[in-house]
Amino acid sequence: MVDHTRALSFGAAANDYDRFRPSYPEEAVRWALDGLDDSARVVDLAAGTGILTRVVRTIGHQVLPVEPDPGMRAQLDSTTPDLTAQAGSAESMPLPDGSADAVLVGQAYHWFDKEPAHAEIARVLRSGGTFAPIWNIRDERAASWMLELTRIADLRDNAPDLRRQVAGFGPAFGPVEVAQFVHRTLLTPDELLGMLHTRSYWLTASSQGRAEVDRNVLDLLARHPDLAGRETIEMAYRTVVYRARRR
Repeated sequence: MVDHTRALSFGAAANDYDRFRPSYPEEAVRWALDGLDDSARVVDLAAGTGILTRVVRTIGHQVLPVEPDPGMRAQLDSTTPDLTAQAGSAESMPLPDGSADAVLVGQAYHWFDKEPAHAEIARVLRSGGTFAPIWNIRDERAASWMLELTRIADLRDNAPDLRRQVAGFGPAFGPVEVAQFVHRTLLTPDELLGMLHTRSYWLTASSQGRAEVDRNVLDLLARHPDLAGRETIEMAYRTVVYRARRR
């Protein structure tokens, strides 16, 4: 069942979300949109603050962000010139039938009510159009401290059961393809803590729970030999992209 409280918790931290959350590697987005020309119209569904939107624009495609949270829309509008995010959700988009060549979803597909969302995405896509959810997943194999960070910061949503989440997108879509890409970001210790403050578990925790997470993370930064005294910290990700065509 979708936890709507957590799913809609991000707007309160929209500015920090935009500052600290990782972007997506261009090669991953290009793979998701393979075969589309520059005139293609791409919907960034659950666009948040526009992190994925800006990558799509850099590649050269037209992009229309759709986002349910007013705080996230306001942040997107202020940081992404010449674009205005439309209010809407995966289950109800304010778009005409067959009006999109592709629908992308960055870091949000696991929040969707799958059956109505699949039907709505299929409605908006033209025949042969692409649907591609994308995740940045922390690569906890890269460093021992990352696994400890997941535990002490309660980052249980790092790796949703993707095989279950994307077993298929319903009868309107063809077979699902998958690709993975290596992704790295550099953060200062303060930026790492800021990034954790944009996670849904931290945002919906009590003040006591938030303080405990912060204390434990600061302790990890001070004592772990790979982190202590470092001015920057490398975060390793696997960017996982699923792609299917509208029948």
